[in-house]
Amino acid sequence: MSAPMDLHQMGVAELAAALADKKVSAVETARHLLARAKQHAALGAYLAFNEEATLAQAQAADARLASGERTPLLGVPLAHKDIFVTQDFPTTAGSKMLAGYQSPFDATVVANLAKAGAVALGKLNCDEFAMGSGNDNSAYSPVHNPWDTARVPGGSSGGSAAAVAARLVPAATGTDTGGSIRQPASFTGITGIKPTYGRCSRYGMVAFASSLDQAGPMARSAADCATLLSVMAGPDIDRDSTSLDHPAEDYTRGLGQPREGATAVMPLKGLRIGLPKEFFGEGCAPDVLAAVRAALAEYEKLGATLVDISLPRTELSIPVYYIIAPAEASSNLSRFDGVKFGHRAAQYDDLTDMYRKSRSEGFGPEVQRRIMIGTYVLSHGYYDAYYLKAQQIRRLIAQDFQQAFTQCDVIAGPVAPTVAWKIGEKSDDPVANYLADIYTLSTSLAGLPGMSVPAGFGAASMPVGLQLVGNYFKEGELLQTAHAFQQATDWHLKTPEGY
Repeated sequence: MSAPMDLHQMGVAELAAALADKKVSAVETARHLLARAKQHAALGAYLAFNEEATLAQAQAADARLASGERTPLLGVPLAHKDIFVTQDFPTTAGSKMLAGYQSPFDATVVANLAKAGAVALGKLNCDEFAMGSGNDNSAYSPVHNPWDTARVPGGSSGGSAAAVAARLVPAATGTDTGGSIRQPASFTGITGIKPTYGRCSRYGMVAFASSLDQAGPMARSAADCATLLSVMAGPDIDRDSTSLDHPAEDYTRGLGQPREGATAVMPLKGLRIGLPKEFFGEGCAPDVLAAVRAALAEYEKLGATLVDISLPRTELSIPVYYIIAPAEASSNLSRFDGVKFGHRAAQYDDLTDMYRKSRSEGFGPEVQRRIMIGTYVLSHGYYDAYYLKAQQIRRLIAQDFQQAFTQCDVIAGPVAPTVAWKIGEKSDDPVANYLADIYTLSTSLAGLPGMSVPAGFGAASMPVGLQLVGNYFKEGELLQTAHAFQQATDWHLKTPEGY
């Protein structure tokens, strides 16, 4: 067997079929994509490789394939966001604080995918401790958008998004705290889904904001995301107190199936898509709105009905998120003090000086900023005024969604107000970065599933994503809705020039 030249252009399902039919081996596939990743190292997508471990996993997959075993991910290569701890690769969370750290165990999501036979190629770059919207907060290097390397790929899962978009890997894991799967997926023209909070185990995921962090897959199509999510999701209540005791599902089962009463020509007949007026106002760039509205027109052709709705507290999601998330980050990151693991300052006078210097040297400016905000809102005299009030408004935001779902089945709109911006453009204005998450934060605060689907191109020929939001545990319906769109369009098949 020899690896075909277009191997990197195959998605998850295509590669799985080629492996099962013995057109290519898992070892050949892994070698091909490792070489390709190194060829495009300037993108900054990868932080770590372990070729020996990768090829050992590939050899094990080939042995399972030779025995006649057939599973959807057996031998398929993927890569992990560097926020998941891994035994075979270092885990840094994109921070100098964890430089060189090697975990003694795998995160549950990593272990689930490995058990299914997926082959890990390496660890992918991310904003430091998943804090950022552009992936220019990584302590090691910014990640470049393959559609225009002068622009950001989005964050914090920008390494995952760039690697999939540049055809360095068919799929990758990501995490979404306030939009960190959906926004980079939108900026790079790939598909990504954040499931219901608690659907994927957080065990072994370096914590940013514990009540918001959620793992999810990033791939080229909804079908490939469904395959990965079917393996990633499932209860892990013995190791993760936030894991939901909800059985795993096969999300691929409903793909391509017409809804009840629908037809082959109009597979989404009867589907009500809600359009929040707050998502279509002056804050969204005209080029983004044009692409989103064109995608919605395609949905009408597929039989869906568009319904005007309102999510009146959308604007409040920014201040609420940037109180709750930093507060939880302040608590979670207090463990990184230079004592047991992580960076320790080389010189210090006493214990307090060691804490101060180790944290000042180990954490980057954005992480320090959020720790300071979080410490402030949790401090005596401010907890009730800020943190408690933010939690109360969070509940009202969740209620807005439940009211909206009495009028529609799925909510749609833009993922971000603009296409990807230039690297460094917003580095000196953190508030401008925060505002880029206006359409994704409320979904995360409510704990709802949401995804980004490639929907065309905007200014400077940069990708635009359509956001789809479902009710709790409606990942299957979201993926079915996205799959029907991708069967009728080819936006998800577009490849950046040179890749």
